[in-house]
Amino acid sequence: MMVDLETEATDLDGLPRFQRSKVHTRRLVLLTYVALAIATLLLTLQGLVGVFSPDSYWFVLLAVNGSALFLLAATAQSAWRVASWRTTALGQVPTPLVFWRGDAKESVESASLSRFERWCWQVGETCRRQLHKLGAETPWLVGLAVLALLLVKGAWRFDLPVPLPAGQVTWVAIGILAVFAFCLVVVERHLMAESEATWPEARALAAVLRLVIAVHVLSIGCLVCVDGARLWPARLAVLIGVLPGLAALELLVRAVLAIFRPPRPREEPALVARSLIGDLLQWPPRPMTMLQNELHQRLGIDLRQVWAFAFMRRAFLPVAASVALVGWLLTGIVEVPMNNRGVYERFGKPVAVYQPGLHIGLPWPFGKVLSVDNSIVHELATSGADDAADPLTAAESAAPATANRLWDATHLSENSQVIAGADGGRQGFQIVNMDVRFIYRIGMSDAAALAATYQSTDIAQLLRSVANRVLVHDFAGRSLDGLLGTEREALGRDIGRAVQADLNCMNSGVELLATSVEAIHPPAGAANAYHAVQAAQITAQALVARDRGQAAQKLNQARLDATSLAHKATADAHEVQTKASTAALRFEAERTAWQHAGQAFILEQYLERLSQGMNGASSLIIDHRLAAHQAPTLDLRSYAVPVDPMQPKPAPARPQERKN
Repeated sequence: MMVDLETEATDLDGLPRFQRSKVHTRRLVLLTYVALAIATLLLTLQGLVGVFSPDSYWFVLLAVNGSALFLLAATAQSAWRVASWRTTALGQVPTPLVFWRGDAKESVESASLSRFERWCWQVGETCRRQLHKLGAETPWLVGLAVLALLLVKGAWRFDLPVPLPAGQVTWVAIGILAVFAFCLVVVERHLMAESEATWPEARALAAVLRLVIAVHVLSIGCLVCVDGARLWPARLAVLIGVLPGLAALELLVRAVLAIFRPPRPREEPALVARSLIGDLLQWPPRPMTMLQNELHQRLGIDLRQVWAFAFMRRAFLPVAASVALVGWLLTGIVEVPMNNRGVYERFGKPVAVYQPGLHIGLPWPFGKVLSVDNSIVHELATSGADDAADPLTAAESAAPATANRLWDATHLSENSQVIAGADGGRQGFQIVNMDVRFIYRIGMSDAAALAATYQSTDIAQLLRSVANRVLVHDFAGRSLDGLLGTEREALGRDIGRAVQADLNCMNSGVELLATSVEAIHPPAGAANAYHAVQAAQITAQALVARDRGQAAQKLNQARLDATSLAHKATADAHEVQTKASTAALRFEAERTAWQHAGQAFILEQYLERLSQGMNGASSLIIDHRLAAHQAPTLDLRSYAVPVDPMQPKPAPARPQERKN
């Protein structure tokens, strides 16, 4: 009920809320300062925890509890404004919330102030008047609500690690929270015992106290359940911030809307800091009743006079029960996607394997369907680095790091393996990096689906363990040269056969489709040295091949020269022999002819040899009738002959003397 001091002549001393207003202001000031002090202490502890251990769940719990206490302080100061107005209306002095110098003293001493101090005083008076126009409680509500929202926002993180086991500090904190929550319960019960006429704001304060109590109780539950193995206590600690976050947002909206309310100094103010979230925290919960009361009080709408709402209230429980029953029965209808199969369990026993489509069975928990892959092909790397997919790279940007297949780079998808080696005739071992990938799927038969569901909890981890064991056993008998050369093609086939055999022995239901050996090479640290060794080996082999070629070339050339000389000697000998035979035959023929012809044959031979010798010389026979004892006379002089224009002109010959 509002009181207007100008229009109502009621004796204010006869109203209980005015009689108790001074006591109310004193209690509200105490509650405000206690809540602010504890919230500031929690905020300081949160800052220390954030410096030394920012990933601790204590950081979240301290922020959530501190934000709830800030909201309690904001509600208490808002109620103090109303109680202080009542105390002032009675002509009494209320318990101050903030201490400062009075206006009278300042007005008396303003004459002795300097010009700058007087200007500062005037600016302060102007600010106070503007704040008084906005409402005295608006800055408090806005500031504390925004601070609570910032604390909740800073603590809203779901990347917290698994909390450490509860220690002595945790149990001390549980005890402190339990004692403080018990004290708040006592205060809340005392406020709920206040009548509407004695203290109208008591129920609003009790609602915020229930909000703080709920935050403390949930925080105690988180601390009790911390065991170092479960992650949900940390998640619950973050979700607790929903309560103070919604309440802070509601108070912030109410404070902003209160700014637009016209100021009425002579009218009893209404409490602004009311929390609908806190009103919902009661047992038994009555959300519809609260909604009806709010609509009737704020807008004057009485939903209790509407027959439809009365019918809905009476039919709510039967309809809700029917809907719950139908929803529970619908849990027996299961849709299996196209890429999955379903193992149907009836009372915990697998009875069938559902193919993709709709299937009807018993409702939960009597019937349950477990999802199984349906011919989905998976790829698994033995190093375990293929869990996260690489982000796509633009066409014009640089290639991703995973595309680097050079030996001198370390790849996450590769792991090291020990292989056999030899050094100077002694047995040893060597280390190589390899990237072996397995393409597998769950078998298409129902037995394979059942085996994959019940025989192993993590098929990828099982396949990786079996593959690593097979790789260690298989690589122990292989050498580096063989792996990098001829044995690489048979390596994938042998590894796949061995892994599939082990999986079949374990009845895993996994079908290995292919084994891909992406890369096998020495470690990245030894890449340069191995390249140098390979280069030296190639150079040595090239030099040996070159020298062998030169030796073969020289040997073949020597053989060719010897053969040529032998053949030439044979040909020369045969030619000499032939010439000798020819000369012998000629000599024998000439001898026979001389014996038969005598001197005529000799003269004929002489003339023939003479004609052959003089075949190219210019000769003139002067007289052929010479005596036998006279030698012939030859004229070797040159005479002019007809000139051939197509032939060069010969040089003139020097005259020679005739020979007799």
